Amino acid sequence: MPTKKAEAASHGFSADERAAMKERAAELRAEGKKGAKAADGLQAVLDQMEKMAPEDRALAERVHVTVTATAPELAPKTWYGMPAYANADGKVVLFFQDSGKFGYRYSTLGFQEAAHLDDGDMWPASYALLTWSPAVERKVIALVRAATA
Repeated sequence: MPTKKAEAASHGFSADERAAMKERAAELRAEGKKGAKAADGLQAVLDQMEKMAPEDRALAERVHVTVTATAPELAPKTWYGMPAYANADGKVVLFFQDSGKFGYRYSTLGFQEAAHLDDGDMWPASYALLTWSPAVERKVIALVRAATA
């Protein structure tokens, strides 16, 4: 029976995926100042994920893949030392907080004021993440789509 660590790690980036992201960062830097800024943001996010515990890193990597595929207009950057994704105005729309950041028992996917999740007088602005599954991925996709609509 696989352990939680082995299961979580299997859902993280492969070595080829990591290499491809580093290549993309280099391509962005080569595009000039605007590209360099985007590359620096992406590299900062990748560097922060690399520092996380394996379980948190696997979740952060899946969030990264899902957000960048669902809302490619959002720019990766770090925000208070956490992977985050900002709109064209530079405002953070959502962020990932690993469980180790503040010693929580779960990681968090959080949404900021720039996210369009308003639903009446009260709505969730953050979600606990324990594991990644197809159901979790579908929920994250729906939230990202709503946040960027």
